[in-house]
Amino acid sequence: MITDSHILVILGGALATYLTRIGGHLVLSRFRTIHPRVEAGLNAVPAAVLTTIVAPELIHGGPAEIAALGVTALASLRFGLLGLFLAGTATLIGLRFLVG
Repeated sequence: MITDSHILVILGGALATYLTRIGGHLVLSRFRTIHPRVEAGLNAVPAAVLTTIVAPELIHGGPAEIAALGVTALASLRFGLLGLFLAGTATLIGLRFLVG
């Protein structure tokens, strides 16, 4: 059952996400050019976020999760973002259904 505290946490998280995104945009829009080091740092953010999502599964995941990560890594060599997402997701769902 969803309580008032659940709703407050969801709304608070949404507000924090929105303010973080709009704040970054407002700060960067004040500059005509972005220093190459800042641009390189911003380009590295998606890889850092992906690592924080994947690393716990490598450490604590079961066979289905580890196999899905392997399939996703192999799919990334051949397919684009959508292809690797679909391959990893299908592998994870299929193996969780079969293995349990």
